[in-house]
Amino acid sequence: MIALRVNGTEHTVDADPDMPLLWVVRDLIGLTGTKYGCGEALCGACVVHLDGEAVRACVTPISKAAGRSVTTIEGLSKDGNHPLQKAWVELGVPQCGYCQSGQIMSAAALLAKKPKPTNAEIDTSLAGNICRCGTYTRIRAAVRVAAGLPKEE
Repeated sequence: MIALRVNGTEHTVDADPDMPLLWVVRDLIGLTGTKYGCGEALCGACVVHLDGEAVRACVTPISKAAGRSVTTIEGLSKDGNHPLQKAWVELGVPQCGYCQSGQIMSAAALLAKKPKPTNAEIDTSLAGNICRCGTYTRIRAAVRVAAGLPKEE
């Protein structure tokens, strides 16, 4: 049995310690906002926060999350009013939307460390998040809006 806190709620799961955190969150806890993309930490669709740090849930074993705090897209804001979520909607960022929870979670980790990031810092922070629809300019603009900056530098 492994204990962890997901979105502020304590959970005890009966899982192999090597089971990826992604499958624990999705299959055992039932939070499906975090997506499976590549399974190799290359695409960013599975990004969650582990004690506030952005991690790839597809390659993070549940043993690494034991006794720690996990935040998924569902836990970023109970009512969807996180500044990033609001900016995403305001600017119509997603097309297919599949990568967006990972994009938002990576951006949230950036803003927690750097509240007023430059375009270069945004691009560097989100470089590991792939958007097949190519909405990168809208993603950057939404991060800037969420940070209280103008859409364009």
